[in-house]
Amino acid sequence: MRMDRVHSSNRPESSNLASKGSSVVAIQCITGSSKAEEWDDNMLQTGDMVEEITIGPVSSVSAPFEGGKSGLQKVMGKAYKRGETSIEVRVRRGVAIQGCIVPGEGPVSKKNYMVRSLNDPNYAVGFMDISESECVALQGSRRVRVESALSEAQLQDGFVSYPWEKKMKEFLPIPHSSSFLSLLVLPNAPDRVSPRYNNLNDTLARAHAWLTASQASGVPIDFMNVQTEALLTKTSGEGVSTTVNTGSLADLSNMLNSGVYGFEDYHGLDIGIVRTVRLWYAPSAREFPIEIELMEGDTKLGFAISRTDEGFIHISSVANDVEQSVASRSGLSTLYKAAVASSKLLVISRVSDEKVLPWMVSFSGAVRCFDTISLSQKLSLHRHALKPILLHVFLWDGAPVIRPARRTVASGVLPLTQQIMAQMPEPQPLSLGSEQEYEGNDEEERLSREFSFRMSVGCEDKWL
Repeated sequence: MRMDRVHSSNRPESSNLASKGSSVVAIQCITGSSKAEEWDDNMLQTGDMVEEITIGPVSSVSAPFEGGKSGLQKVMGKAYKRGETSIEVRVRRGVAIQGCIVPGEGPVSKKNYMVRSLNDPNYAVGFMDISESECVALQGSRRVRVESALSEAQLQDGFVSYPWEKKMKEFLPIPHSSSFLSLLVLPNAPDRVSPRYNNLNDTLARAHAWLTASQASGVPIDFMNVQTEALLTKTSGEGVSTTVNTGSLADLSNMLNSGVYGFEDYHGLDIGIVRTVRLWYAPSAREFPIEIELMEGDTKLGFAISRTDEGFIHISSVANDVEQSVASRSGLSTLYKAAVASSKLLVISRVSDEKVLPWMVSFSGAVRCFDTISLSQKLSLHRHALKPILLHVFLWDGAPVIRPARRTVASGVLPLTQQIMAQMPEPQPLSLGSEQEYEGNDEEERLSREFSFRMSVGCEDKWL
């Protein structure tokens, strides 16, 4: 904080000092303290009359000072050149400051020495010639100066460096990858010949329906937030439901519920603004990492995958008859049974830290998601190459209490132990809705879905 200074231009000349009282050397605050005690009575203030200065251990000079401020500056200059910079300044009201002698700032001020506090290096004082009556006036206006300094005080801001790479590695559950999950829903265009887009309410309803249907199918996710986003595109007048004229309040109100609105730029180009909806969601509990270690002799992974209508890939079945299967060793089989007992789907959110979740709904209403066939091929190739598989799955409220696996390296996590699996409840006989869909007259659909995640690479494998 910069404190008030008394400039020489505002003070009477030395020839006029006698008319206002005897001349004294007084304190002039140069830079303010960074501490809260700056305005305390124990701190030197502008206008305090200097009574005595002590340089070094024994050398002291008392008021009145010969030559006033100039004489005092000479004494301080000689001491500074000798290397004696320790100084104590005591004023008439009994307050003293312990500091060191330093040159003034700036090319002109370097010949004028000042005292910098030892307790607070930001606090520095100088000296000035002034009459006693002016000192009394300055000390009496202390409250006014405090209020003036308070009104002028401003908070400073700026930029500081931040170790992003270190923080993203240490504090994210999945290094260098966010846990923010969202779905971008584009406005629906029912007519492909004449592209007319549905309004914003329809897009919001589609996002709401997708979330509710996902939860009803057993996907353990919770709603977080919803927002609209604007996508810039070139469009024709036929596809625009509202044309915006910035000078018309009616046009501005009409665009509030429009799926697409347009305007013409300065060059006569038709610009369209597509109003999309971004739905933010999160797993009911958290994403949990499972590392599947592979060994020589593993002929199957011991589980199968499927995909919901909403685009979520999940573990649809496990091989219960193989005790030493890969799924059993990793704990995936036990976790799947716990999900079945809770009427939840064991959703795969990431494969090797790459998200495999649905992320967009197109203008036609199709959900953009990942293919189970290509994912099955990648997992099967992991098995043939004996490369560990890192999966992340959604956990749900009430899931078994599991200590989060800590990564020993950036690309791996500790697998589930037998002790962790023992904490999981015994599964209850309960069939998922997806299994019920496979029964009955939809045999062809069931077979097509099964083959969508089965693959054989030069062997007789039917399961992953």
